[in-house]
Amino acid sequence: MSGRPTAEATVSKHPRFGASKSGIATCLVLAATLLAACSSGSSPEHNAAPSKSAAPTITVTPAGGTNVDPLSKIQVSASDGQLTTVTMTNEDGKPIDGIYTPDKTVWKPAAPLGYNHTYTVTAQGITLTGPIGPTKASFSTLTPSNQTKVYLTTTGQAPIGDGGTFGVGMVIVAHFDESIPDRAAAEKRLTVTTDPPVRGSWYWLDDQNAHWRPEKYWAPGTKVNVAANIYGAQLGNGLYGQEDSKASFVIGPSHVSIADDNTKQVQVYENGNLIRTMPTSMGMGGTQVVNGKTIYFWTMPGTYTVMGRGNPVVMDSSTFGLPVNSRLGYKEAISWATQISADGIYLHELAATVWAQGNTDTSHGCLNLNPANAQWYYGFSNIGDVVEIHNTGGPPLQVWDNGDWTLPWDQWQQGSALSR
Repeated sequence: MSGRPTAEATVSKHPRFGASKSGIATCLVLAATLLAACSSGSSPEHNAAPSKSAAPTITVTPAGGTNVDPLSKIQVSASDGQLTTVTMTNEDGKPIDGIYTPDKTVWKPAAPLGYNHTYTVTAQGITLTGPIGPTKASFSTLTPSNQTKVYLTTTGQAPIGDGGTFGVGMVIVAHFDESIPDRAAAEKRLTVTTDPPVRGSWYWLDDQNAHWRPEKYWAPGTKVNVAANIYGAQLGNGLYGQEDSKASFVIGPSHVSIADDNTKQVQVYENGNLIRTMPTSMGMGGTQVVNGKTIYFWTMPGTYTVMGRGNPVVMDSSTFGLPVNSRLGYKEAISWATQISADGIYLHELAATVWAQGNTDTSHGCLNLNPANAQWYYGFSNIGDVVEIHNTGGPPLQVWDNGDWTLPWDQWQQGSALSR
């Protein structure tokens, strides 16, 4: 992977102190003040020999060296007077943009420097006694042995982007493209800020994926900003953050659907109001062992969220271990499919089971709907909408299978690297 590109732009320049009429006036005023002070009498202390003060200097930090942290203190400062010109260039001669403090005594790069670059700084200044400099220095930034980038996504692995609208069960995923040796160091660089404030926590699913959710479902209208400020961060074993990432979104209306296997119905609520009831046929139940793996034909009980949609979706039983040519195997294109689990549970259209919807479970785990209901739900739902599955058999929904909300809050908090 390549390192973060060096920030490059036009070099910041300011007029030399004293070059303008206002500058000359300032010098004259200061000089007149000094002369007046020196002619105020002939007491012994005024006749004493003047003390010698240190000569004004310009300091470049760092003054040189290699393996400089690009996020460390990097600046040019004048001990007296003002800086008039500062230039910083990389090894290719490209200038680095910078900013001065209001009094022009300090200059800093306008953006973080890059990895594995050599920078040369030249600076000049001026005081009442005359110009200082030029001062010149060169240094090189460190070269990480490995770098990682973080992607901010939904549980369905789609980029969050900016300005999107998501459901009240929205889970934020920080996906690193390398395994993270020091999860705590990485988590300290991950932030979620909300308006209004919301209590939430990160949970590490594995060494590459950290999930964030609130204690309770989001309130509609909540504004959310998430940032992964990992650039320059040491994440263990020589691994450094490659670049920062951020995203913002808003929570839409509350969409909570409850599928109850006792009634074989899916009740859809919007902002607490029941707006549609859809007959369904869920998992038929039972298990089958294939090549030592146990395959469940239940719709696992738990709290799911909408992960994605497709029309059509090619459903292939071999993706979860059931050969297509086996008695219960299948591979076919299914219309109006809304995904709610990582291993392939959908609410989808299946006209062939309309006879069973509302009375009999016939599926491998999906929730079969008639064509009108499947199409309506497909258009109605947002990523992050909640689907609660009640009164079914089989083991409960697992966290890795999009079951983030199935874990009690105290257990969720224990998944944070900062809770240890």
